[in-house]
Amino acid sequence: MLRNVQIIDHPLVHHKLSFLRDRSLPIVEFRAIVRELSVLLAYEATKELSLKEKRITLPDGTICVAKKLEDDTLCFMPILRAGNALLAGMLDFVPTASVGHIVVQRHHSTLEAQEYYFKAPDKLEKKLCIVLDPMLATGHSAIAAIHRIKKAGVKELIFACLVAAPEGVKALSEAHPDVRIITCSIDEGLDQKSYIVPGLGDAGDRFYGT
Repeated sequence: MLRNVQIIDHPLVHHKLSFLRDRSLPIVEFRAIVRELSVLLAYEATKELSLKEKRITLPDGTICVAKKLEDDTLCFMPILRAGNALLAGMLDFVPTASVGHIVVQRHHSTLEAQEYYFKAPDKLEKKLCIVLDPMLATGHSAIAAIHRIKKAGVKELIFACLVAAPEGVKALSEAHPDVRIITCSIDEGLDQKSYIVPGLGDAGDRFYGT
């Protein structure tokens, strides 16, 4: 396993993924489980955030020193539209984070990624940017999105996804070796249409009911 790749290898994660893989899972349950898993991804991705000490008053009136997050140090950057599926759970976990958006779509024939839209908060270069997409298949969209985000000056990046293919992990790691990849599973590989096997199907379509 590559050094920059982290798999959340936990019984409950495997359990919840088994439901997501089931094509008969109702859309309401699919959305709920995606949200639950995105919280776990956020937990793992934010383990190294810097903290500052602050004096607070306890319920009994005494003073103690507590640790709190540095102000405005985190940005979630979903790759639209599917990446937005992970955003709600991430914000449940870190509601103070800022949010940017990027639209990168792979061409169905060439599989090459094309950028259509990019909007980021101010001082992006000073933040940890967590790029969100449920699936890491060929890696083309992730590579293009991260390249664009780096152009905005970001130095610290993490890519978070539910399921990845070995081909996508390899491609992203080679293109951006400084970016940590966090995923719930690395599956068997890609089929002839570059869909992940066993995968989740089209996670965006399943999440949005399209």
